[in-house]
Amino acid sequence: MDGFFPMADDRHGEIFWHCPDPRAIFPLANLIPSRKERQSFRKYNFSFSIDTKFEEVIYHCAEREDTWINDEIINTYVELHYNGFAHSVETYSSGKLVGGLYGVSVNGAFFGESMFNTVPNASKSAFFYLAEHLRNRGFLLLDSQYINPFTRQLGAIEISKNMYMFLLRKALELDCKFI
Repeated sequence: MDGFFPMADDRHGEIFWHCPDPRAIFPLANLIPSRKERQSFRKYNFSFSIDTKFEEVIYHCAEREDTWINDEIINTYVELHYNGFAHSVETYSSGKLVGGLYGVSVNGAFFGESMFNTVPNASKSAFFYLAEHLRNRGFLLLDSQYINPFTRQLGAIEISKNMYMFLLRKALELDCKFI
């Protein structure tokens, strides 16, 4: 793996391969929800599942007005899911899907792709659930690709491409299983 990932310009756009420098990652050891976030999570009594509604999650992620997730991306990631590489975390409140995220897992690396929520903090809760899940399984790398205000708020940092490639190589040497 060389650190590239696919992204379309928009819902109907062509897909290009990206490898940003600097690269955004989440330091897994430091990803702990704040007290305020935990209170919000309790308010909605969130529960979670993994890989039970992958297609629903990716379709919800694509429902934004501005999105890089086009039909080709959806079809590719659904195929990756059926082949055991793409995974989803689903957030429920009162039995209803209210948030989630999806990404790709290879050995000790997880490449976060997108998230959605229909109630406040449902995607954040899925993210922190994912972080704990990855820590418990010995993962080294949680890749955010690009940084933005939301991912920075969650704890993303930027590192050089050289440092990213070093971490990626180390993560790929690990024998971690997402499920």
